[in-house]
Amino acid sequence: MKKTIYLGTNTKMYKNIAQTVCFLRELEQSIQDIDRRNLTLFVIPSYTALQAARASVGSESILIGAQNMCWETEGPFTGEVSPLMLKEVGTDIVEIGHGERRRIFGETDEQEMRKVKCALEHDFTALLCIGETDSEKQSGRADAVLRQQLEIGLSQVGTMKTGKLWIAYEPVWAIGTGGKPVPPDYVQERHHTIRACLQAQFGQAGTAIPILYGGGVNHENASALITLEGVDGLFIGRAAWQAKRFADLIRQVLEAVENR
Repeated sequence: MKKTIYLGTNTKMYKNIAQTVCFLRELEQSIQDIDRRNLTLFVIPSYTALQAARASVGSESILIGAQNMCWETEGPFTGEVSPLMLKEVGTDIVEIGHGERRRIFGETDEQEMRKVKCALEHDFTALLCIGETDSEKQSGRADAVLRQQLEIGLSQVGTMKTGKLWIAYEPVWAIGTGGKPVPPDYVQERHHTIRACLQAQFGQAGTAIPILYGGGVNHENASALITLEGVDGLFIGRAAWQAKRFADLIRQVLEAVENR
C-alpha cells in the first residue's frame, strides 16, 4: 500500500481574495488528471481570503488552512481569530507555530501547545511548525530545540487525537528570501530526531503522524527531498505561489516517489 504524500503552501501576506481564488481555481484545473488517492494537497491563504478560498474549490481537491488561531473560543483578544470563526468559513487545517510567529511575534512553546490543543478539540487538522534558528544550529542544539518544541507543543495531545496532527519541520535559517540551502542529509537527520520524539511521546501512534519538510523547497531539490527516508511531504514557499509552477512541482514530486 502506497503512503500518502502531503504537499502544500502558505501564501503568507501576499495574495488578496481575488488572487487567492484565481490561484486555487487554476491549480485545481491544472491537476484534475492526477490520481488523488495517495496525495493530500493544501493551501493556507490569508484570513480575509479563507471563505472565498473554501468556496472556490472542493475540500476533496484542496484542503484550506488558516495561518494562525487563538487558543480561546471567544473573549477579549483584540486582533485574534477564534476556532469558531475559522470553523464558520470552512477551514480544514490550522497552522501553528510558524517560525515567523515565534521569531517576530514572540510566540512561545506554551502558547503553541494551547493552540494545538484547541485546534484538535475543534476537529481541525493541527499543523505544528518547528525549527531551529541559525545560532541554535551553529551551537549544536538543533535536536534539543526540536525536542523541546515537540514535547511542550504536544504535551496536551492524547493518542486518540494524533490522527489529525501533522508536523512541519522548517529550519528558521532556511525560510524566506535570505534562506540558506539545506543539505538533504541534514534534513533526514532532523526528521529521524522528530520521529523518535513522536514515538517517545505517543508510542505506536507516533509512527503514523506525517512529518513534512519546509524551507527552501523548489524545483531543483524537491525530488531529492521527497525521497528521503522519513519525509512524508513538502511544505513549499514561493516556488508554489504560481499555480502552473505548483502543478509542475506536484507532478515532479509524484514522479520521484513513483521511481524511487
